[in-house]
Amino acid sequence: MELKIEKVSKSYKQNKALSDFSLTLTPGIYALLGPNGSGKSTLMNILTENLKPDSGKITYDGKDIFKMGTEYLSLLGYMPQYPGLYPQFTAEEYLYYIAALKSIKDPKDQIDEVLREVELDDVRRKRTSTFSGGMKQRLALAQAVLGDPKILILDEPTAGLDPKQRISVRNYISRISLDRIVLIATHVVSDVEYIAKTAIFLKKGVVADVGSPSELAKKADGKVWTVKCQSSEVAYYQQNYKVTNIFGEEGDVTLRILSDEKPCEDAVKAVPVLEDEYINVFVI
Repeated sequence: MELKIEKVSKSYKQNKALSDFSLTLTPGIYALLGPNGSGKSTLMNILTENLKPDSGKITYDGKDIFKMGTEYLSLLGYMPQYPGLYPQFTAEEYLYYIAALKSIKDPKDQIDEVLREVELDDVRRKRTSTFSGGMKQRLALAQAVLGDPKILILDEPTAGLDPKQRISVRNYISRISLDRIVLIATHVVSDVEYIAKTAIFLKKGVVADVGSPSELAKKADGKVWTVKCQSSEVAYYQQNYKVTNIFGEEGDVTLRILSDEKPCEDAVKAVPVLEDEYINVFVI
């Protein structure tokens, strides 16, 4: 199973959203990371055939996806960032509707399973108009995995979820990724650091870096520091360094700082995480 993206580019008038993007995806989780305007949505819209690239090629097991028609679409599960749910439907009715669109025969067992997995089984007969934002996100994930798609594209799948739900959804995605390709676009770096086999930093339509989360985190080694200071000194450090975390109360404060040079005599090196390298790449 291989989804191969070769030199894909896309422009909107004078704005180049993607420039010669290339990546080969095999089963497992890929994290697509970058700020707004980096090209993440454009790439996902191309992969879901909502857009066509200006140039480049995308193949699934050697076949051009734009020539595969319904064969490719049947392999695809997509969770948009802002799911359009029908407010008059219950959660259960909505999933039966999606199952019909996907031509899934006898979907009852699948629907029962996904409702349990996303922890919506107890509200299956409630209208989606009564759902919170987090409940809508989980229902959107449920519809994406119906039909056992081999390619799963998830746009901000944990947005609006509380910490417990985030962990539950993250573990579920990790578990089902063993035999399918999963592409997750997110701003929450910590949500993918421990489940993604590959992270892609996308900056202004260009791949800024790619590698395993641990490989990318190591690139910030020697650049992450903790500094203890007085609260009155915080403004100085914020003006002169990339301060990624401020912990403490009035008086003693501990800062986490990204810097190529030791920011002060008492600074102590810290173990880098993926978010440190993300900030290092994307925050000027």
